[in-house]
Amino acid sequence: MNNENKQRMDKQLTIALVAHDNRKSDMVDWAVFNADMLSKHKLICTGTTGKLIQKALENKGVEVDITCMNSGPMGGDAEIAALVVRKKINLAVFLIDDLNPQPHEADIQMLLRQCRVHNVPIACNRYSADLMITSTLWDKEDYTPSEPRYIKFNR
Repeated sequence: MNNENKQRMDKQLTIALVAHDNRKSDMVDWAVFNADMLSKHKLICTGTTGKLIQKALENKGVEVDITCMNSGPMGGDAEIAALVVRKKINLAVFLIDDLNPQPHEADIQMLLRQCRVHNVPIACNRYSADLMITSTLWDKEDYTPSEPRYIKFNR
């Protein structure tokens, strides 16, 4: 990502950042890579992920507005899902450990479902997260995402 893209977004977003234990280092690397961009936004994180990101960005000298919820297994995913339902989250990045079972799978699926139902973009890997955070659509005043329509398709 070049500096032109990093400076382009004027709109302040509230971004949820969630990462399973085996994906936390990936999330911290992503946050450090996008530190300048993330410093312009509000971050809502699950507990441990938020603390790790905050420490890494502080070590880089970047101030960031981070709110830490509970850890995922202790209800953090559910807390973030509730914010999605209340239209308090603009973008979610959820780096999921797809190779190991999670004891709070129901909460994970609930968060993913609420993002889909409430039309909140959710990235589940670094590449899609980079594409979403650098999209020029965030600042287009004439762009409004269409609401999902849950109607049966008739041919």
